[in-house]
Amino acid sequence: MAIAVGHPKTGRFMMGRLRHEMRDREKELLEDLVEHTEIYTSPTKLIGRGEIAQKSTMLIDGFIARSITRGGKRHIIGIHVPGDFVDLHGFALKRLDHDIVTVGHTVVGHTPHAKLVEVMRTEPHLTRLLWFATLLDAAMHREWILKLEQLNADGRLAHLIVELWHRLDFVGLAEPTSCAMPLTQVELADACGTTAIHMNRTVRAMREAGLIDFSRGRVMISDMDRLKQMAQFDGAYLYGNGDLYLADAFEAELA
Repeated sequence: MAIAVGHPKTGRFMMGRLRHEMRDREKELLEDLVEHTEIYTSPTKLIGRGEIAQKSTMLIDGFIARSITRGGKRHIIGIHVPGDFVDLHGFALKRLDHDIVTVGHTVVGHTPHAKLVEVMRTEPHLTRLLWFATLLDAAMHREWILKLEQLNADGRLAHLIVELWHRLDFVGLAEPTSCAMPLTQVELADACGTTAIHMNRTVRAMREAGLIDFSRGRVMISDMDRLKQMAQFDGAYLYGNGDLYLADAFEAELA
């Protein structure tokens, strides 16, 4: 896409919610924040729980998971898609309470925290948009907690799929009836708070019901409306549309 051509490291970030509020100069500043990129072809822990964070990660391509391992069991507590500034939290916290792990083939860019300090000192509008990104992560965490309480395994899986489809659609990476889904059934189980055996049965039941199918790292969505109903999905918490959409609110404040 054109925006990604001009800004290969941060173009997807600019396509997401509220990022249209960025001025051209701020887009160049953001692109320059990413000092270097790395490619990972297998699951790699970028930063572990308790490690000192000196940089933050822009996800350029692929997927990243947040995970916590307790009692020998891994819990996936968040999934990141291209365009996410994954661990800005580490800038303020310095030590994360979870691991940041790549999923499959992944391209990431790294931003030293010293550069973020300078942005905070001189660029209040860009700082606020970065702050918005971290608050959006928090909104998604709250929704995941709610769905773990509200829904059974098939509803949780439906919610995960619908949310990822919407987030990928925001950055131009979803097809009308499919999107990338690199997670294995074990990883889906870890994200949905169930066992791999139960997840296998859930996937089979949803496939037989004509809702979804998995093929070569993608999920095919046969009936989006039924899937949303099963997930009790209200996408307002993603701030992309609905009653929480802010439109030009940031620009109005600066006028």
